[in-house]
Formats: sequence, structure tokens, C-alpha cells
Amino acid sequence: MSHLFLKNTENITIVGAGNMGSSLLEGLLTKQYPSEKITITDVSVEKLNQIKKRFNVNTTTNNLDATEKSDIIIFAIKPQIFSKIALELSVSIQQKKPLVISIAAGITVSSIQNWLGGEIPIIRSMPNTPALIGCGATALFANDYITQKQRHLAETILRAVGITLWLDEEKLIDAVTALSGSGPAYFFLIIEALQQAGERLGLSKEFSRLLTLQTAYGAARMALESEKSITELRKAVTSPGGTTEQGIKILEEANIREIMAKATLAAKKRAEELGS
Repeated sequence: MSHLFLKNTENITIVGAGNMGSSLLEGLLTKQYPSEKITITDVSVEKLNQIKKRFNVNTTTNNLDATEKSDIIIFAIKPQIFSKIALELSVSIQQKKPLVISIAAGITVSSIQNWLGGEIPIIRSMPNTPALIGCGATALFANDYITQKQRHLAETILRAVGITLWLDEEKLIDAVTALSGSGPAYFFLIIEALQQAGERLGLSKEFSRLLTLQTAYGAARMALESEKSITELRKAVTSPGGTTEQGIKILEEANIREIMAKATLAAKKRAEELGS
């Protein structure tokens, strides 16, 4: 187990006990962050009771009470309710000026700053759904009020659910949203299509499913762990005149690269629209 957090004493409040907030909580506890230093809030008493029973952290339905004593506040809420909650907490946040981390899609740093009253250290992040199992990819962008210590803390917190990357420009968050944010769905679609193709070739649904999933997992692990480039790995499987070459030929003729480029561009444009 990691001991990255054992020397830290910051009080963390996670506003929102949905999938991402709960996953971040579990990730922090797995990395041995002290449970007594974490508070999680939500409107659902039932959800909070389940969390309290499972993780033994502080829980409350009162955002103000939770955030008044916090050094770090993580907003893990839906974008459409962000402004309402931020405005309710603005006076308290202005008094203590805690580190604010947002994982709400489409909400800009300037909007958060405006709702909270200005001069607040804010980090905007874009995790993806594999964070739910500790395999996430998260991009981070910090405003000018962030200290080096806060930057390190934010990175360490988000690394509890996967890898982290820092962005120099906030506008690149939209590109990250299109690539890694939406990316799991692209891969699920490919997995779904491959499984169905296997069934059309005569394999049972279960055989086709297991073979497809293990192949996807194996390919991803090879790509992560190999010193070879993705192109080199692909070519190593694609023997001249072999079976893979015939399959790749069909995909290239269908212009799969351009299809993926168009898909990510469409997702990026939508992210920009939601942000504005």
C-alpha cells in the first residue's frame, strides 16, 4: 500500500457522493489517507449512511458545515448545480481560501472564481470513468493562485484513482474531454463490434465476449509496458500476407483514422459548447 498521504493533515471535503466522488473517496482511503480527515456530503441520507457504514468517514447533508473546516474542497457535482452550491459556500470559502478542486465537466475556472468571489486557488480536472476502478486518466489545470504545495496535493489526490497530467492551457481540457473523457465509450463500441463480429463467425456469445475482452486488455497492457511504439507493436502483429494484414486493410480502406479524428473533433466541439 502507498504511504504518500501519511504525513498530510489537511481536512478534505468531497461535495457530492456520486460515482466519481465515491471513487475518489475510496481511492484516498486505499492510499491510506486518514479517514477522520475526510468528509463527504450529499443530499441523499441513504447514500451517506451506506458510505459511513462502509468507509467510516465523516458524512453530512450540510455543505456549509463540512466546508467551513476544510483545507481542500473537491466539487464532484453535476455541472448544472455547481453555481448554486458554489454561491451558497462563497462567504465561507472567501474567509479560509481553501484549495478548490473541480471535477465538474465544462465548468471553467473563471466561472468558479466568479461564483466564489475571486482570488481562490482553483484546480480544474477532467478524470474519466475508469477512475471508478482506480484506472483513470486525469488532466489538471491550475490557476495563478495555486501554491506548489497545493499543486502537489491535488496531483497526489487525483493519482489515487489513476494517472495525472498537467495542462498549461485550460482550453486543452476540451481536447482531453474528447480523447480520454469520451474515449472509454469509443473503446466499448469497438469491443461491442468485435464481439458481435465473433458471433457472426460462429463463436458463442460468451466465447466471443471473453476473447474480445482479454484481447483488448492484453493489447492495452502491451502498449503500456512495452518500450516499442504503438506503430511498431501493430506492425509486429501484422505479418506480410497474413490474416491480420487482410483485416487491417479493410479498416484502413474504411478510413478508420479519419473516422476517429472526426469523432474526437465532434466531441471537442460539444465540450466547448457546454463550457460556454
